[in-house]
Amino acid sequence: MGRVEGKTALVTGAARGQGRSHALRLAEEGAQIVAVDNCSSLDTVAYPGATTQDLAETVRLVTAAGGRILARQADVCDTVALESVVDEAVAKFGGIDIVCANAGIISYGRSWELPDRVWQEMLDVNLTGVFKTARAVIPAMLKGGSGGSIVITSSTAGLAGLGNAAHYSAAKHGVTGLMRTLAVELAQHHIRVNTVNPSVVYTPMIDNEATRSMFVPGNVPLSDEEFRQRLQPLHAMPIPWLESADVSNAVLFLASDESRHITGVQLPVDAGGTMPFRYPNT
Repeated sequence: MGRVEGKTALVTGAARGQGRSHALRLAEEGAQIVAVDNCSSLDTVAYPGATTQDLAETVRLVTAAGGRILARQADVCDTVALESVVDEAVAKFGGIDIVCANAGIISYGRSWELPDRVWQEMLDVNLTGVFKTARAVIPAMLKGGSGGSIVITSSTAGLAGLGNAAHYSAAKHGVTGLMRTLAVELAQHHIRVNTVNPSVVYTPMIDNEATRSMFVPGNVPLSDEEFRQRLQPLHAMPIPWLESADVSNAVLFLASDESRHITGVQLPVDAGGTMPFRYPNT
């Protein structure tokens, strides 16, 4: 029997990257999946967004793993669209037990140079989108009466400042306050709320020229090996980045009954990057 057998999990940002990985991992452990993604690009973000073809590939992978899936194109900033997806999911699967509020974007710039629109769109997606996702799903979870788990994707940038990304760091700190408040409000209903806080995860959000340019002056192109070398010092363990599956395993733990009395916590998945460390002089 799977670790989330018979449960239904709604995953935002599910078309690719961490979201797809979370959907697939939960399906492998018996969950029915509600996959949500906007499937579009934003002109405030330097890398292309997911596509409808990406979302179709998530459907294919979940189905190939033996899972049932409902996939819908919806913007986490759109309350009506989210509520419609929730209603359809409840009608199809009987309820929602797990929420992975994963959808997010990143862009870069010095804080005093960020245009209003870049700042606002970051908060709209990464903070308000999480709030709207939770607000859309919680009534259905309460009506189900079986408790549940909400897992919010924050970041190590939600634990410490991230230079050249004040808007991103502010949003990721913001979801911590939201998580802690929801954890208090929902505890009596046995609904747990936690964040996962990954460091660098190798997805299209990271593997693009805009991100690579943050590590060198003058936008000098970096080779793959040079990029790995620049990222390695961000971790105590000798790795340049995490794989999506590393975060998905943490999400699965928080979604499962193995963490049934864990709520209101930030779980770093960061190869030791947020703990103070210094390499010995050897």
